[in-house]
Amino acid sequence: MIGKSLLLLLLVIVLAIGGLMWFDYLNVIDAKHVLSPIYRFIPFISGEPRTQPRVSADEILNLDTERLNIRLEALELQRMEMDTIRRELYSQRGEIVQMAQELEERQNALDERENSLRAERLDAENRTRNIEQNARYLTGMPPQNAVNIIAALDDQDAIDIIRKTEEIAQAEGTMSIVAFWFSLMDPMRAAELQRKMAGRPASL
Repeated sequence: MIGKSLLLLLLVIVLAIGGLMWFDYLNVIDAKHVLSPIYRFIPFISGEPRTQPRVSADEILNLDTERLNIRLEALELQRMEMDTIRRELYSQRGEIVQMAQELEERQNALDERENSLRAERLDAENRTRNIEQNARYLTGMPPQNAVNIIAALDDQDAIDIIRKTEEIAQAEGTMSIVAFWFSLMDPMRAAELQRKMAGRPASL
């Protein structure tokens, strides 16, 4: 009985060791540190225990750190988007400034043109008043003196005074002295003035 008991105990030990070796082989458990004395006698099986990768305390997964990293990435994306929008705004601002400068230049050109036209209109009004005043002066002079002055003027000035003299006579209902002036004037000069007046009624 004692022999059978020892035999059964030995069989149980062998089966237990065999089971441990088999599960260790299948990587179900890590029993190499227990079976290492036995593995020394089995050359084709490594007796080195499997080691698990060690993780330092700094590398332990931290949910707060992950959340912080996600927020930092979101902030970075937002910053990049804001930079893009800022560049677009700067570009649009440059275009607006350029358009404003162009509009200002156009407005300045229009102002200069308006001032020029106003000055021309004032000059024309002054010339009209001067012509009317000279026509009245010449009408009140002795005819020969008036003819001598008219003959010495430029053609345009002479024609303007003659026409203004006729306009004044028509407006006042009096006889025009222009015909008498032509009769006292040098025939060639008179013919030249009359030709230009007939060909260009408004101006030379």
